[in-house]
Amino acid sequence: MRLIGLAVVFAVSLILAPLTAEPQPVVKTPRVGWLSDGLRTGSQPSLHEAFLQGLRDLGYVQGQTVIVERRDAAEKMERLDRLAAELVSHDVTVIVATSGAAALAAKRATTSIPIVMAESGDPVAIGLVASLGRPGGNVTGLSVMDQEITAKRVQLLREIAPRVSRIAVLYHPPFPATLLTVNEARAAATRLGLIVIPMEVSAPDTFETAFDAVIRQRADALLTPGDPFSHRHQRRIIDFAKKYRLPATYLFRDAAEAGGLMAYGPSLSAMYRQAAVFVDKILKGAKPADLPVEQPTKFELVINLKTAKALGLTIPQALFQRADRVIQ
Repeated sequence: MRLIGLAVVFAVSLILAPLTAEPQPVVKTPRVGWLSDGLRTGSQPSLHEAFLQGLRDLGYVQGQTVIVERRDAAEKMERLDRLAAELVSHDVTVIVATSGAAALAAKRATTSIPIVMAESGDPVAIGLVASLGRPGGNVTGLSVMDQEITAKRVQLLREIAPRVSRIAVLYHPPFPATLLTVNEARAAATRLGLIVIPMEVSAPDTFETAFDAVIRQRADALLTPGDPFSHRHQRRIIDFAKKYRLPATYLFRDAAEAGGLMAYGPSLSAMYRQAAVFVDKILKGAKPADLPVEQPTKFELVINLKTAKALGLTIPQALFQRADRVIQ
């Protein structure tokens, strides 16, 4: 009887064994690190929202299917390395960098965690990727690639203000891409018989010194690179150009909307939404080395007619027809 009882227990255990639930592996919610210098996204919180909207469009729910860890240097560039290291220590799956400087800090902090540039000047020139088509490391994303845009902006400035001969180009050394813009503007200006005057602005309190030098060197037009630093302080630049009646060209449309003469460049919000697409691909297994860096394909020309009239400029009809928007 004892043997029969053991046999019954053994048989029942075999029958019930398949019914016992296997422990399910814990699904880890991906953590996306957001690393910002705070220069552009601080004054335009809508860019962070554009990125989150991009995630929502792809089906992600913040706090449920994805967690975004946000770190902002609040315009203190020296904080970027520490914040990047902090994101790495929080075991993020991917890092989104909002500028070339932020991406460089992230790359110094990790060579294994994927990094997505929401925007950058020339990522090849500053050492973020090996090439646009084959990034070759842990960094990919979007690049403004100012070379052709800068040449076009110089040409448009000449069209809208034919008497321009000396263009001051503001640049901020901590953003290496701004130096590239100076060189690109100089090359484009040379072809048109114009002179470029590079003007360094190393910190917010050096703007007045730079502005004085612009006047002293008899610049009669102004070009800003569109980097986060100049974008953060564009109100001061617009007011300066207005005070001294300098035709000025900017990269992003909000400058023209704020009173700048003219803007020509890509849509920032579209770039930040597209950064979410890169994040999605990486979360689904793609490697940054295999994802080519993308460049904007659509550019907006915005002209502020009120500012043009204040400067005594008559907008050529051909330029009117090419403009995506004319602000009355």
